[in-house]
Amino acid sequence: FSATSLLLLFALLLGHSIVELEASHHFYQNLPNVETSSTNQPYRTAYHFQPPKWMNAPMIYKGIYHLFYQYSPKGPVWGTIVWAHYTSTDLVNWTPQDVAMYPSQLTDINGVWSGSATILPNGTPMILYTGANPQMAQTQNLAMAKNPSDPYLREWVKSPKNPLMAPTATNQVNSSSFRDPSTAWLGPDKTWRVVIGSKRNSRGLALLYRSKDFVHWIEAKHPLHSAKDTGMWECPFFPVSIQSPKGVDTSIFGTNVKHVLKVSLDDIKRDYYTIGTYNIDKEFVSSDDAWLRYDYDKFYAPKTFFDSAKNKRILWDWINESSSVIDDKKNEWCGVQVI
Repeated sequence: FSATSLLLLFALLLGHSIVELEASHHFYQNLPNVETSSTNQPYRTAYHFQPPKWMNAPMIYKGIYHLFYQYSPKGPVWGTIVWAHYTSTDLVNWTPQDVAMYPSQLTDINGVWSGSATILPNGTPMILYTGANPQMAQTQNLAMAKNPSDPYLREWVKSPKNPLMAPTATNQVNSSSFRDPSTAWLGPDKTWRVVIGSKRNSRGLALLYRSKDFVHWIEAKHPLHSAKDTGMWECPFFPVSIQSPKGVDTSIFGTNVKHVLKVSLDDIKRDYYTIGTYNIDKEFVSSDDAWLRYDYDKFYAPKTFFDSAKNKRILWDWINESSSVIDDKKNEWCGVQVI
């Protein structure tokens, strides 16, 4: 990429699912490989992140911002998804890195979908992500940085134990609605927790899983939260301080902290949030059970991360166009990320 073309390609979230590019999208599997070549692209932005063709786990590591996002190499439509990777020092100017993950295991052979990054106390970056197996069932998988000393995190290794969480006849998890693992948080009891979006009939669910080692995960008896007649949820979950405007780390607890449950409603492609109290021994309880709209324009599937360098929580969101697939193919790109 030239410096000029890079400037035109930038600004995206991870995730969340990011962003969350789910099974309800039409799947274009047999697209030819194409490269973006058109110079007449009047609707590309000059500030917000955009990929060359089609656009979830953001993070900061050793002073470098990382954006991992779902990307279709074969065209500006939903197809077999890989995880592309860009880095930045200012969240404005971005440098492309090699693709972080391709479909390579049975558990993700039909696509590496939405996910989120977590940095362990020993400094090792980990990614939990949703994969689509040969039956298109959605499973949760783990990848880890091959060389944690590399600030650019250019190589990732998938766990041989994948999938770590999967739908079975015993757990009765909906295999077509089980995705978007949140950033994990570590409780005072030294147990990791992660939330995964799902639904049962028309009831939206934030399923809660626990782990002592970040590899072996057990589903909690009760969801973190749920609501009837809301359909499939995709759901970031994070703490906020009630005493300071500064952001707080995902694993922060205490009387001075509230939690935000933000859900992307897949059925209507809108985002809502509620603020409440979370006790690690109980489920999340909304303060007044009020759900507020996050944004009233094109806005779906945001992810957040804690920027430890600036003590801010950053929210990224995916915006798609109102254009047709025919127009997207003609333009040779689609999708933009806002911050």
